[in-house]
Amino acid sequence: MRNGKQTKQRGFILLGMLCLLVIAGYILSEASAKWSDMVKREREQELLKVGDTIRKAIGAYYNATPGVVKQYPPDLDALLYDDRFPTPKRYLRQLYVDPVTQREGWGTVMAPSGGVMGINSLSPEKPFKQKNFRPIYKEFEDKNYYAEWYFIYIEDYRS
Repeated sequence: MRNGKQTKQRGFILLGMLCLLVIAGYILSEASAKWSDMVKREREQELLKVGDTIRKAIGAYYNATPGVVKQYPPDLDALLYDDRFPTPKRYLRQLYVDPVTQREGWGTVMAPSGGVMGINSLSPEKPFKQKNFRPIYKEFEDKNYYAEWYFIYIEDYRS
């Protein structure tokens, strides 16, 4: 009799352990999804920060152009070392990697007169943020891909 009772108890313990494993698996999968979303949101915020930094560097290069006719940088490397002056200028310390793709390389927006007037991510992922952008980036609202977020410097003619 005693052996029969122990076998039934072992069956209940095994069933309890199986239920515990299922619950633990579910909790871990939910935590993993939340963590993944948090990382994606952080990368999105970093993209906004890095894109704005590069946009401002393009603007600084453009506005520092000697003479009357302003020029955009011929490529992004020109932001690292501008040798148009007797003492070269640096608008960026480094070319940043794309925070979303985690790779080097950006899409470039070419100015009609030549040169790079802006950048964009090459990521085909859908952004989390869809609303409430700063006024300069209102056109980012309701975009389907990060690749549609263009960080462009356009001279303000209101001055």
